[in-house]
Amino acid sequence: MNAPISTSIPPSQAIAEWRDVDARRFREEILPLNRPAVLRGVVRDWPVVREALRSPQHVCAYLKQFDSGADVNAIMTPPEAQGLVGYRDDMSGFTFVRNRLPMSAIIDQLLRYLGGGDRAPCVAAQSALISESLPGFLNENVLPLLDASVLPRIWLGNRITVPAHFDEAHNLAACVSGKRRFTLFPPEQVDNLYVGPLDFTPAGAPISMASRAQPDLARYPRYRDALAASQSAELEPGDAIYIPAIWWHQVESIGQLNVLINYWWGGSIGVNDRSISPTNALMHCLLNMKDLTPEVRLAWKAIFEHFVFDPDPQRLAHIPDARRGVLGELPPEAVRRIKDVLIAQLKQ
Repeated sequence: MNAPISTSIPPSQAIAEWRDVDARRFREEILPLNRPAVLRGVVRDWPVVREALRSPQHVCAYLKQFDSGADVNAIMTPPEAQGLVGYRDDMSGFTFVRNRLPMSAIIDQLLRYLGGGDRAPCVAAQSALISESLPGFLNENVLPLLDASVLPRIWLGNRITVPAHFDEAHNLAACVSGKRRFTLFPPEQVDNLYVGPLDFTPAGAPISMASRAQPDLARYPRYRDALAASQSAELEPGDAIYIPAIWWHQVESIGQLNVLINYWWGGSIGVNDRSISPTNALMHCLLNMKDLTPEVRLAWKAIFEHFVFDPDPQRLAHIPDARRGVLGELPPEAVRRIKDVLIAQLKQ
């Protein structure tokens, strides 16, 4: 007889916290660890945070004065979805509808729904470039931890929950209004997260179909192991969190009006970053290898381990530097030639 599945939710570990973080400390002490970190009070002096601490109406008025009128991506979920951004039960579509609106129009919607509780729909502006949508905002709210070429984005909404997903880039996210609860999972927990389709996603990144906000351990039993390995933190206005690349993270907005400013760098998203995405290689591998026998797949696993994932430089010591080709450093023209060959093959 099978043992009953435990429905208890394992507690998360606390994410390491840092205080009085400046650019040097962030660069020399936090980044080299490649571990999540909460930076308490790092943007507490921002004018937008001061306005947020006064009231939702004050922060909304502050943001609206910078609105350029440019349309940004927005979503709305019906009350029964409880703000969860994900799939419908039959996976025929998503729990939200998309729209394109100016920031002021989204803010006006949020103000109308203040105090509506569970009866109100959930609304959010997602990943809007501040330089385009709220251009004057950056002059008054400056993050000194990162290079100025890293352009921030704004996430604005009410009770929205984004299921666990990962970014290819490093992420620094600052909470300026409301509260945000982050639940992070190490990359190796991918087996326990019940990841949905790679090419049918709510916002481009694959998501976990299990959610800490609405856990269903009978349907997703391995999710319990993911939760046991998770780390979590709740951010107040003025706090920020550093999320290393490829760490899965679920983000829950708590309160009537929430504003988050995030910065991506060092990946295939963001400004002045590289345009090559490992996700493209993953999709190519899936197309090429799905019909191989298990034995051949295992053989290719050994090849990939050796050529892609083994960090030991001595594995190439027997090849002169000038003859390492794609295994070594390539000049731009050589990279272009290889890309052109791959593009031609993909078109066949």
